[in-house]
Amino acid sequence: QVQLVESGGGLVQAGGSLRLSCAASGGTFSDYNMGWFRQAPGKEREFVTGISRNAYMTYYSDSVKGRFTISRDNAKNTVYLQMNSLKPEDTASYYCAAKSGSWPGRFFTRHVDYWGQGTQVTVSS
Repeated sequence: QVQLVESGGGLVQAGGSLRLSCAASGGTFSDYNMGWFRQAPGKEREFVTGISRNAYMTYYSDSVKGRFTISRDNAKNTVYLQMNSLKPEDTASYYCAAKSGSWPGRFFTRHVDYWGQGTQVTVSS
């Protein structure tokens, strides 16, 4: 059983930056492709970005490409999401996700083996 704990959310003005972290425990971190999803009130959970087990491959949704960067440190069992040039439409709860097996490119919720509890990101205009 893998536990995922996100941190780093908060309130930021439009154009600002935040860095989210997701610490994993209870499993072999390098066995999992890692991703970030987000969910705004009244909307479905959507895929943001993912990174392969060895960090060789990444995938970004069009809405964040060029502004967000995903990275991971397998020695620290942690995946990061650097978010720059934030917009009010980025406001959501952000969830860390772990997927075992092959690299899927774009993640779907049905791919995910484990979820974090989420961290709130609010971008004011």
